[in-house]
Amino acid sequence: MTMSTADRRVSTGLALLAHGFRPFFLLAGIWATVGVGLWVAALAGLAVPEGPLPLPRWHGHEMLAGFIAAAIIGFLLTAVPNWTGRRGYSGAPLLVVLALFLAGRLSLFPGSPLPIGIAAPIALAGLPATLLLLVPSLIKAGKLRLLGPPVLVLGFWTGDLLMLGEAASWWPGDTWRIGELLMANMALALVGVIGGRIIPSFTLNALRKTDRPAAPHPLPGVDRGALLALLAVVLVDLVAPDGVLAGSVAAVAGLLAALRLSRWHGLRTLGKPILWVLHFAYAFVPLALVTKAAWLLAEAPWALHWLHLQGAGALALMILAVMTRATLGHTGRDLVASPATVAAYLLVALGALTRVFGPALTGGGLLPLMLAGAFWLAGFGLFLLVYGPILLRPRADGKPG
Repeated sequence: MTMSTADRRVSTGLALLAHGFRPFFLLAGIWATVGVGLWVAALAGLAVPEGPLPLPRWHGHEMLAGFIAAAIIGFLLTAVPNWTGRRGYSGAPLLVVLALFLAGRLSLFPGSPLPIGIAAPIALAGLPATLLLLVPSLIKAGKLRLLGPPVLVLGFWTGDLLMLGEAASWWPGDTWRIGELLMANMALALVGVIGGRIIPSFTLNALRKTDRPAAPHPLPGVDRGALLALLAVVLVDLVAPDGVLAGSVAAVAGLLAALRLSRWHGLRTLGKPILWVLHFAYAFVPLALVTKAAWLLAEAPWALHWLHLQGAGALALMILAVMTRATLGHTGRDLVASPATVAAYLLVALGALTRVFGPALTGGGLLPLMLAGAFWLAGFGLFLLVYGPILLRPRADGKPG
């Protein structure tokens, strides 16, 4: 592999706090490996110390409130300056948000001596601090639609509050499951909102540079209907989760998501991995919703683990797709996915599919879980190997950020 002229100009200094995506994308990759790695180690029989949360709950919580939340924060800290025209977040304000978020992760970490009543408030501080940093710029921009993603993030955080509030006995009742679904569904709604903007935009911009430019296939009402259906999934899972109504709404949302995806010319991106991975990741949205419907409406055994198809499939693969593209673009590099990056995409997708459908194919046991964990760890290990140095080093073109 030859090094470009721009890459030769990269200094050896650190630029971790030069832009919001840098520390949080790096942390997302680290937490993806730590959260699954410790869980796989425990399944293999290795001793993992208990912390404020039992290990199974810690694993599920940190995949949402650690890995996914870090990626969301990194995305927002990068997107909001683009949306509002302000300078990127860097330096001391970024360090404060990062410190609060890291304190939350460490407070809940296996082996932490903190009782859950103390650890929970620390763990809940990172996202509100991020929103407090972002919202003034969004309000100043005067565009009401820009407040949509922060509202969804606030809903995502509310799910975390429901999970940790039950664990800390702040109120009577079982709210862990509702909070878990709320976090997963709000993140899926974010994929619907953000993915619906960037995937067709990036695709059409790329196709305009070819001899066969294209436009979205007209299908009136599909975009709005698909988003409303995802919001309906959120609401129904709040008031009537795991029932016939939830399954029916998921089936409708899955159909609309598939119709929406069909308009974006995904097959014409097969020669550009940095593009097709966005379509591939979004394809997990209808797949997860239809699998959920199959379990809730028909109790199909192969669909039992549908939630992992949503989290480890739709959410994780979209996160990986966006992090790789944004990291390359915002560090002055060409938007080209290397072979290692493509391998990471495929490994994470394979991990999700193995985790969900492997138990039905093998009759259960640890083998599919261990294989799924190995694929996941290999995928995010490649991300850290390739993109860790890029996130730590200054831009290749010498510009700030």
